[in-house]
Amino acid sequence: MIDREHALPVSRQVKLVGIARSSAYYQPQPVSEADLKLMRRIDELHLEHPFAGARMLARLLRREGIQVGRRHVGTLMKRMGIEALYRRPNTSRKHAAHKIWPYLLRDRKIDRANQVWALDTTYIPMARGFVYLTAVVDWASRRVLAYRVAITLESCHAVEAIEEAFAKYGAPEIVNTDQGSQFTATEFTDAVLDRGIQLSMDGKGSWRDNVFVERLWRSVKYEEVYLKAYDSVSHARRSIANYLTWYNQRRPHSSLADQTPDEAYFATLPAIKSAA
Repeated sequence: MIDREHALPVSRQVKLVGIARSSAYYQPQPVSEADLKLMRRIDELHLEHPFAGARMLARLLRREGIQVGRRHVGTLMKRMGIEALYRRPNTSRKHAAHKIWPYLLRDRKIDRANQVWALDTTYIPMARGFVYLTAVVDWASRRVLAYRVAITLESCHAVEAIEEAFAKYGAPEIVNTDQGSQFTATEFTDAVLDRGIQLSMDGKGSWRDNVFVERLWRSVKYEEVYLKAYDSVSHARRSIANYLTWYNQRRPHSSLADQTPDEAYFATLPAIKSAA
């Protein structure tokens, strides 16, 4: 992403793509086997207790015989890109230089395809190491429209995913995300706003705003990720691709009157349905 041979200074390049300057010079350090194992368990506990912060997670881990301090748990949570989902004063932002957009979905009836798309990123453990999964989801139908599996949280992966969704399915009325730096970066917000789409962002740490996508991540992890031990990034990409195809085409949802996401999505898009 950063071209050190380009005439444009590195400081300007990182600003344009929405990442910290320090990231351009960062040399990744290998994660120990012990920390990888701990991160996997933190991820599982986070799904079970999404309101739990580092302090509570450390206590839960110690009850399992895992001796770890809350600061170390907090460090690993930041690396994983997760935080406790509860409403609290917005005293800090993911990236101080990025604008945070207001939440637009409160009390709004969402009942048709392409009305609202949601984007989120989740941590995916592998046998050795981890990756991140970013997905574009149609809110009303639960259909995964596009996704990316990547080794970093950079904004370019979110941009690639939503650009693919735009190319395949047109434009929604609203795109909703959390306040992660990959979504507040100018590269991503411009990709949305330049198409005349409204941009909405969850309240920081609010479980009410995040609960819809959290349900998707629970399905992905308990029905796919935790049953596998991906031995490479390419293995993770292939297996997750197969799962998401099954999820869209075959997995019924009680909230959709037992329809699959595909059935619910295309039912309100007759023009696309007839062309498919």
